[in-house]
Amino acid sequence: MTQAMSDGAAQTMFAADRASRELGITLLEAGEGAARLRMTVTSAMVNGHGIAHGGYLFLFADTAFACACNSHGPVTVAAGADISFVRPAYEGDTLTAVAEERTSRGRSGIYDVSVLRDGEVVAEFRGRSRTVGRVEGSR
Repeated sequence: MTQAMSDGAAQTMFAADRASRELGITLLEAGEGAARLRMTVTSAMVNGHGIAHGGYLFLFADTAFACACNSHGPVTVAAGADISFVRPAYEGDTLTAVAEERTSRGRSGIYDVSVLRDGEVVAEFRGRSRTVGRVEGSR
């Protein structure tokens, strides 16, 4: 990942992603089918068991997936995704999501995202992408 933060397709898409930005997610880098993001678990993200709600972890991983698959330029969306939760995350934990392209062919791709806390896996996410034939913002 060597693409400059100011001029990439993933950075442009992330800048318009209000949901992710308002949760405090930060795009650290993106390019060449990969991305790395950071998020701190807040009190609003904790469930009734005192651990990070799985929906927030999914959203975080999905955002990393989106940045990675959009780093190539064409508008790309999720065709499907799943997540496996390995260990809990807690309020105050700073998490990193590392997304990597596994394969792409034609308009389809497969991406893996590891959600990490201090180098330990919290969750593993696999996303399936589809490049769409439209310009950003059109219907």
